[in-house]
Amino acid sequence: MHHILSMYKIMSAATLFIFFIVLLHHSNADVGTASRYSPPYLPSGCYGTEATQFPSSNLFAAAGDGIWDNGAACGRQYLVRCISAEQPRTCIPDQSIQIKIVDYAATAVSPASAGGTTMVLSDKAFGTIANTSAALINIEFQQV
Repeated sequence: MHHILSMYKIMSAATLFIFFIVLLHHSNADVGTASRYSPPYLPSGCYGTEATQFPSSNLFAAAGDGIWDNGAACGRQYLVRCISAEQPRTCIPDQSIQIKIVDYAATAVSPASAGGTTMVLSDKAFGTIANTSAALINIEFQQV
């Protein structure tokens, strides 16, 4: 009986440890807002008229002032997911994307659907995680 109790304590400790590892992993993400923008996307604030800047998935974004970092954001990759919006059921459940920063929102050729956001997602990126009828969503994002 003592052996079984010891095994139970070890398994409980291991389960608790795994829980905290998962919790800590998710706590590295930041919360912000995202809007969307449509073509034309060129020229961009990061790579000018270079068409090869866009990932083949078309999952890219323009950085808002909060993450622009004087242009150091160019090329950064972020995992992004929609967490809420003003309109219920806007977010696509359990859907996250990896985007590449290719532009600066303040100087983007195309206007954003809402101003002052953390990032402005391409139409394709926005539509992958949220209903495109929304102009603004709340996001969780993490640099990868």
